[in-house]
Amino acid sequence: MHTLNNIALSLLDLVAVRENGTVADALHIALRTAQHAETLGFKRYWLAEHHNLAGVASSATAVLVGYVAAGTQRIRVGSGGVMLPNHAPLMVAEAFGTLAELYPGRIDLGLGRAPGTDPLTMRALRRDRVEREEDFPRDVAELQHLLAPAEPGQRLVAMPGAGTQVPIYLLGSSLFSARLAAQRGLPYAFASHFAPRFLHQALALYREEFQSSSSLKRPYVIVGVPLIAAPTDEEAQFLASSTYQRVLGILTGQRGRLQPPVADYLAQLHPQERAAVQDFLAAAVIGSPETVRAGLAALAESTQADEFMLVSDVFDPELRLRSLDIAARALL
Repeated sequence: MHTLNNIALSLLDLVAVRENGTVADALHIALRTAQHAETLGFKRYWLAEHHNLAGVASSATAVLVGYVAAGTQRIRVGSGGVMLPNHAPLMVAEAFGTLAELYPGRIDLGLGRAPGTDPLTMRALRRDRVEREEDFPRDVAELQHLLAPAEPGQRLVAMPGAGTQVPIYLLGSSLFSARLAAQRGLPYAFASHFAPRFLHQALALYREEFQSSSSLKRPYVIVGVPLIAAPTDEEAQFLASSTYQRVLGILTGQRGRLQPPVADYLAQLHPQERAAVQDFLAAAVIGSPETVRAGLAALAESTQADEFMLVSDVFDPELRLRSLDIAARALL
């Protein structure tokens, strides 16, 4: 039986800009949260690349990784992920190679193949580049080559970057990245915090097709988990209404800042809206310490995950830290 005791806990942060808060507030809250996660023994703290969103301050992901790594001591810090279609592999290798030289043994490079934004912003990021299906596997291979030790006569060398061998993780919510991670012998993080539909199918495919590599001998699975914990189920549901509002905004194309909680929010929605929000958050664990422990245990059993990557959007930053406390205790 897969128990909670051998599952690592980590945190993914979108660096939410709160209603009536500033971007600077969001950045400072992110560092404080990472420092708290470090004291709790969390394994890693990742930042997600998004663009042109009023409520998300993590667009310059590598810059934020450096800010958080500088303010912490042990926890691994990385991207969850860098959206590779938006960047030339050499630029990514140089940025994360620089971070690896500054914070050796602590930097992760999670890679995604979605643009992380809308078509207009995508064109602004990529100019006239047209993405093809074969580009992502090729770019991942190029990045691995650039981060490996330089070979004699190699003409294109990432400096910094070459020889740092920053660990690469593939992120995805479909079977495409699962298959690629298996083929290249890379760890795989499934984005079940927002797209849980193919979770079990993707993990089964990844494990079935996994080929060991010099960096990874057996499959390694990270599962994204939306988590809101509080002393009671009722309070957790109340706090989760901030997340429910954010999700409804995503589904309706009305993204904004993270909103304060609203009592009985789900009950006020149209049944179709409520079902859509619940589908989006099908992997969520929301409730009291007992509910959280049971929810995480069930998820551990069904996914056999090596690591849970929590996403915890609580409006009050202190209550968010308390939510992480409860999650950490659930795994003891």
